[in-house]
Amino acid sequence: MAFSMHMLLNGRDPGIFIGGVLWLLLSCSFSFGVESDINCLKSIKASLQDTLGYLNSSWDFNNNTEGFICNFLGIECWHPHESKVLNIKLSDLGLKGSFPRGVANCTSLTGLDLSSNQLNGLLPTNIDQIITFITSLDLSSNSFTGQIPMKLSNCSYLNVLKLDNNKFSGSIPPELGQLSRIKTFSVANNQLSGPVPNFNNTSITADSYANNPGLCGKPLEVCRSAAKKSNSVVIVGAGVGGATFAALIVVIGLFFFMRRVSARKKEEDPEGNKWAKSFKKTKGIKVSMFEKSISKMKLGDLMKASNNFHKDNIIGSGRTGTMYKAVLDDGTPLMVKRLQESQHSEKEFLSEMATLGNIEHRNLVPLLGFCVAKRERLLVYKYMPNGTLHDQLHPMDADGAKIMEWPTRLKIGIGAARGLAWLHHNCNPRIIHRNISSKCILLDADFEPKISEFGLARLMNPIDTHLSTFVNGEFGDLGYVAPEYARTLLATPKGDVYSFGTVLLELVTGERATHIAKAPEDFKGNLVEWIMQLSSQSQLQDALDKSLVGKGVNEELFQFLKVACNCVVLTPKERPTMFEVYQLLRAIGEKYNFTVDDEIMMPTDIGDGDGRGELIVAREMKEMN
Repeated sequence: MAFSMHMLLNGRDPGIFIGGVLWLLLSCSFSFGVESDINCLKSIKASLQDTLGYLNSSWDFNNNTEGFICNFLGIECWHPHESKVLNIKLSDLGLKGSFPRGVANCTSLTGLDLSSNQLNGLLPTNIDQIITFITSLDLSSNSFTGQIPMKLSNCSYLNVLKLDNNKFSGSIPPELGQLSRIKTFSVANNQLSGPVPNFNNTSITADSYANNPGLCGKPLEVCRSAAKKSNSVVIVGAGVGGATFAALIVVIGLFFFMRRVSARKKEEDPEGNKWAKSFKKTKGIKVSMFEKSISKMKLGDLMKASNNFHKDNIIGSGRTGTMYKAVLDDGTPLMVKRLQESQHSEKEFLSEMATLGNIEHRNLVPLLGFCVAKRERLLVYKYMPNGTLHDQLHPMDADGAKIMEWPTRLKIGIGAARGLAWLHHNCNPRIIHRNISSKCILLDADFEPKISEFGLARLMNPIDTHLSTFVNGEFGDLGYVAPEYARTLLATPKGDVYSFGTVLLELVTGERATHIAKAPEDFKGNLVEWIMQLSSQSQLQDALDKSLVGKGVNEELFQFLKVACNCVVLTPKERPTMFEVYQLLRAIGEKYNFTVDDEIMMPTDIGDGDGRGELIVAREMKEMN
């Protein structure tokens, strides 16, 4: 699936060449670098005693063909022709030695099985840095000793952890109970003692702790220290229970009170436009227009065109405000957004409008004008007849919906990437979107994508810098938010890349960012987590939208999926920039002639956004050559 250097050098477009080179640098898993995976396996082979000769006979590194390590015994790759290791399964091969730390170089590894061998010694205390993205770890039936590393609790993607039939001693780190995804856990037949972790999983039974006489706590016998405290716990519990009951009564009362208030509001404002009815004396306020073709307009014209902002004219709503459809007397359709309450003064708002009104790009929704009336701020946009990408991919009436074909999806992905890359790298001032989702990508009559709500975060928050701060816990739509946001509360360009990667996953899988239709019933995660799970099981082909498969574009689908996977890497610095994402997608769609004249210029910060990116890419290109 990778591009050959011959193809790149014969390309006429330098942008395609750059995209191809970057394609070689990026892979479909959650890190970079094929060479590191080869070194990973070399290190494993060198550190273990191969008593039965299985590795010596199978692991031959005197080979230069692409993906040759994927034919090694016990090695599973994401794709058979690409040297990116997803799973290492070396069970029952007579291997001796300590835990192979060289596994850290398999940067895409999600499954490690070293069970039923003769491995011994202590597990590394920093094991979380060695197997960062692991979802399945099986070290059972070996001779490992010492304590179970507490930092295993940082491997938050673990679904399976099997440490049974070893010689582990001491207590089980209670922090392991924080592994929210754990489904299989076993430490049976060790020398462990003390309380067991408090897992939120009923499938972990007493059998998981068998033959460790010193262990206690649910689902085993109650720990003695807990039993001594039981009487005082009962007394305290009674008091807490009484307070809880009283609080519950208050909560129930408030719930019904709020329902009555809500119902009363609906009765008082059945058309949902009470706020607009207060404009009777302000209808003459001028609407400031950037578009000369619609230069003369007043607030009264917008009210008439939207039936006084009647609720039936609402075509979308989000954290930045509510969007209404409006049709002028001459038949011109518009979209009018009523902003949520802004923390900017009117002077600051007008200054922002002067900036946003001058931002023009073929893949951004044109801002035609704005209006300030009392405390209300209204934005006027060009109407997009095909609505949002979200509604096109996930229509309410799925039975009668028309399937969006692959060329159209690819066109949308390329165009949206071009628009977001322009905001990040070429726009002045550069803009972090902060709320990218399939709902903010609108489609015109030709299904050309237009990004909306760009720059609105600047209007909603009092601070806007290169690392923009979130306020009031507003992080954007569920399923699209970069995982680091909850920890740092800072919006960055790489956060936008993660959100856009989720949009790309929607395009190629047909699934929503949340509520995955094809996932098992007991799966509670989002789209990215589902993709990671499939990746760990080498089943990524199951993620592709079945309506697209078997139509001669399978290779393009996998390439597209690769780019999406790179965008949702957990570590922000390892994600590509939007310039890189655009170039990669553009290369995939080369045969469709989706390229246009206003291509994104090579930015000076194509790395991690701090000016080092150009040096990083230059170095990697040199290494490739």
